[in-house]
Amino acid sequence: MTINAIIEIFPVLMQGITITITVLLASAFFGYSMAFISGLCRLSNNIVLRKFTGFYVEVFRGTSLIVQLFWLYYAIPILFGIELGSNWWAGVIAIALNYGAYMSEVVRGSILSVANGQKEAATALNMSGFQRMRLVILPQAVRMMLPEFGNYLIQMLKATSLVSLIGMTDILYYGDILRSNDLSQAPVVYLLVLVFYFIMALPLIWLTRKMEQISKKGVAS
Repeated sequence: MTINAIIEIFPVLMQGITITITVLLASAFFGYSMAFISGLCRLSNNIVLRKFTGFYVEVFRGTSLIVQLFWLYYAIPILFGIELGSNWWAGVIAIALNYGAYMSEVVRGSILSVANGQKEAATALNMSGFQRMRLVILPQAVRMMLPEFGNYLIQMLKATSLVSLIGMTDILYYGDILRSNDLSQAPVVYLLVLVFYFIMALPLIWLTRKMEQISKKGVAS
């Protein structure tokens, strides 16, 4: 490893950082949205909603993210004629649906973990079901969700590296190009790729720790 090699490789890898970050942010937004929608639907009294969201959760938790990515980008346009518009959208939707399925269980479990006494007190105050959920149950449940949501955000960052498999020009994509041009540079290239992902993960790790601190505030030991 030489300084000159690092100086040459670094700016090339930097070209992919925008794709990596935008895919992460969009995947996180849609993933958390899917988590709340699915988690709440699985607690619904409507059996159709429960069964449908239960099917979605089990399918996306029980199959590989890579296969889901390939299905969205390659298979669905052929089978159903549905074009997602770009490989960017295919990557975002695949990651969001996959992690949304996992996080929906965090949402459901956190809501069920709220003490029954809190729900009974809200009922005694003549609150409607919607008011109980919005004012009493969700605020407490969300605090319990925060640490796990932070951990899943870090996992989503790592999952963005898979989008290079469908031709997206992220950090790993440029790393693969550099490696294919000069195999002897592979150790330096992939070491720098690791460093890139670690640096991007650092603020997320800090955020997760803050979320853990927030989730413990006001909780009786």
